[in-house]
Order: sequence, then structure tokens, then C-alpha cells
Amino acid sequence: CCVGECGACTVLVDGTAIDSCLYLAAWAEGKEIRTLEGEAKGGKLSHVQQAYAKSGAVQCGFCTPGLIMATTAMLAKPREKPLTITEIRRGLAGNLCRCTG
Repeated sequence: CCVGECGACTVLVDGTAIDSCLYLAAWAEGKEIRTLEGEAKGGKLSHVQQAYAKSGAVQCGFCTPGLIMATTAMLAKPREKPLTITEIRRGLAGNLCRCTG
């Protein structure tokens, strides 16, 4: 979308979910960049990718990469308690799904 509206281009920059359409390549120097393609290791999907596939949460596939990366960022943060519904909604708020809203 090039305006940071849909979240489909979400990548992780030093573990933080970022819309790559708004992030200049020069800003990435010296930072760890993770993309959806890099999440699968040794031909095996990540746990988050597997969960999305197993639950059928892939609809058309346009938004799925961004949702998976946003979910990965949420789950990577150390926590004492499970994520609440409010935290999950807030973590995925920057990702639009045109199929389900």
C-alpha cells in the first residue's frame, strides 16, 4: 500500500514489527531484519506458520505474511503471563484482512 495501512509487508527489525513500505533501507544498516521467508528453517515452517496453516487462518493469503510476522513479534517477547485478547488485538491492529475485516 506504501502508506503503512495494511501491514501486509510487515518485517521484524531487531524483533519489532515494522511496515517495510515505510522503512528506508538505509535505516536497516546494522540491524537484524527478519522476513516471512526467513522464518522457515531447513524446509520446515516456523511454529507460528504451522499454527496459521493448521487452523486455516490463511484466507486469500494477501495479509497472511504480515499477520504471521506480527504474531511472531508478539510471541518473541519474554512474558510472565499469556497474552490477553486485548494485547493480541493491539498487536495485530496494524494488519488489515480484506477477507475477514
